[in-house]
Amino acid sequence: MNARPRPGRVLRPSLRRLSRLVPGRWPRALLAVLATSALVLGAATAAAAPGRPSATRVAGATGSANATATAASSCNTHASSLRPSGPPQVTAGSFMAKIRARGYLIAGVDQSTYHFGFLSPLTGQIEGFDIDMIRAVAKAIFGDPSKVVFKAISDAQRIPDVESGTVDIVAHTMTITCDRLQMVDFSSVYFDAAQEVLVLNNSHATSLASLHGQKVCATSGSDSLTLIRKEGAVPVAATYWTDCLVLLQQGDVVAISTDNSILDGLAAQDPFTKVIGKPLTDEPYGLAISKQHPEFVRFVNAVLEQLRTDGQWGNIYQHWLGTPVPPPPKAQYAG
Repeated sequence: MNARPRPGRVLRPSLRRLSRLVPGRWPRALLAVLATSALVLGAATAAAAPGRPSATRVAGATGSANATATAASSCNTHASSLRPSGPPQVTAGSFMAKIRARGYLIAGVDQSTYHFGFLSPLTGQIEGFDIDMIRAVAKAIFGDPSKVVFKAISDAQRIPDVESGTVDIVAHTMTITCDRLQMVDFSSVYFDAAQEVLVLNNSHATSLASLHGQKVCATSGSDSLTLIRKEGAVPVAATYWTDCLVLLQQGDVVAISTDNSILDGLAAQDPFTKVIGKPLTDEPYGLAISKQHPEFVRFVNAVLEQLRTDGQWGNIYQHWLGTPVPPPPKAQYAG
């Protein structure tokens, strides 16, 4: 019989910033520790994750779901989510109430994206910008940000895990796209990124288009692969972004192309790399939630609105990404 997961003991992120502990960029030896530890943790957390939460709809969910479907068909990725009904409240019979009764929030997160969701080799905990978003949701439900069980998942697992109810929510540098809106709901945009290119310092490449016919890495399940193929490069799929970095270091690919938020984290781990070219796409990030729980989407959006207005979003940005701190993405809603 599996032991009951213990939120806060399974993966309790430290608020210490790695850049304060490790001056400058990380050496390649430390990267190897990060990549290996991340894979071990992924297996452990997947085994520890509890069973599937209830997918029962609450009264009045049909109208909310229809509003989301309309948003998906019109495909305004910046205004595809549901408007909060007010401050975040755990109402009787809601999905939030079921989460509270369970005793912990189940979140699918990344384990290898430095700054956003990564296993720190120094603390043994998952930390990052996305992790702090999840902790804010947990605090709104429980009054305690530590009541979370983190499930480390790959890019390819994000939508299946949301759809199956294996996780309650996903925070995983996940871009809101038209195709994904047909399968899952998203929160309002909480971070804006753009796809760029990472190469070795000795590369003469100037853009993704200049890598025509050459191998470029991105993760399976990411929308980055589509643009790599469209620009004439040869896409190479890997499970995690640290896998892509290893392939680049070994000369098996000539570049990595994905969101600049991810590439900046990879460049911080290897001083022999650089980001090149101009931003290629707009990549608005949202927290993914099952279409079965529109009331949870509204609740999460209320939490994000608090983070924007009370300064917490800016504090989290500065903690993980430094200064200058831009204004948070303005919330837009479909209904």
